Parts: sequence; C-alpha cells; structure tokens
Amino acid sequence: MNRHHFLQALEHQLVLLAQAVAPLADRPLAYSRFDRQLFQSHGTRLRDYLSEVEQNFQSLRHLVAENRTERVAFMTEKLVAQIGALQRELSTQALRRQEEKTPIAIASDLYQKLAEHQDYERRLNLMIQDRESQLDRATTLNAQQQLQREVAALEGRLARCRQALARLERQVERREQGL
Repeated sequence: MNRHHFLQALEHQLVLLAQAVAPLADRPLAYSRFDRQLFQSHGTRLRDYLSEVEQNFQSLRHLVAENRTERVAFMTEKLVAQIGALQRELSTQALRRQEEKTPIAIASDLYQKLAEHQDYERRLNLMIQDRESQLDRATTLNAQQQLQREVAALEGRLARCRQALARLERQVERREQGL
C-alpha cells in the first residue's frame, strides 16, 4: 500500500472515530481512562483525546511529506494505538453505564481486581529481573540501550501498577470498615 492510500485509510478511520465519539465527546468521564504514555491529554472528556489523535494525524502527514521514515513509523504506531484505545473505550460505554448503576457489583469485584493487580505486580517484577539479567549479559551497546529502555518502561508500568494496587487496597479497606 503506498503512502497516499495509507494516509487516506487512516483519515477514513479518523472520520469514523470522530462520528462515533461525537455523541459522547463532552460527557465527562469519572477519571482519565488512558495510559499516560499513550496520550498526552489527561482530560476526562473523549473530545480531548480525539483532538490529540487528530493533531497526531496532521503531524504524520507532515512527516510523510518530509519523508522522515523513522518518525513516520513511530507516529503511525502511536496513532494506530490511540485509535484502537479510543475504539475500545467507545465499545465499553454501555458496560460502563451499567457499572455506574450497579455499584454493588463493582464492590464485589474489588478482591478479584486486587488479586489481578498483585499478579501483574509479580509478573512485572519478574520481567524487570529478566531484562536486568539480560542487560548484565549484553555485549553490544545497542542491545544494552534497548534493554535499558525496556527496564525503564517496565519500571514505569510497575509504578502505575503499584499506584493502582494502593487505590484498590484503600477501597477494600473502606469497604471493610463499612464506609
């Protein structure tokens, strides 16, 4: 697929996404739904995230025009991930509205979520240990730099996981105290 067709296909996806977001664009969300590495926006409206996606698409167009291949690949990957995240968020809106109506169901899942996050934390720790061990054995500078980036990314994920764990633990504690 040549670049022109690719950009047209992406633009078509953005038009469809904008149409799907439109009815919910200004409805405030309870909290930011997306990873901070995926979106720079930290708002609670889908319109904020859609605007960022549209800006990134314009940046991608400029990068394609300038023939900056590496940046095009990076921006394309990010743009596709952002579009996918917004599409997933849109597809879960009916479930989210249902959850808002049944807080008891949410509370009953707290222990399950807590266990899941504890498992995530354990797995992230293992992944970090594995990458650090690979880093100790790495012989080339490129491999070392790549592994260092992976360790840094995993440590960021671990920090976010621990924040989520702390929130869940506070929720469980409040629940057990009857608050």
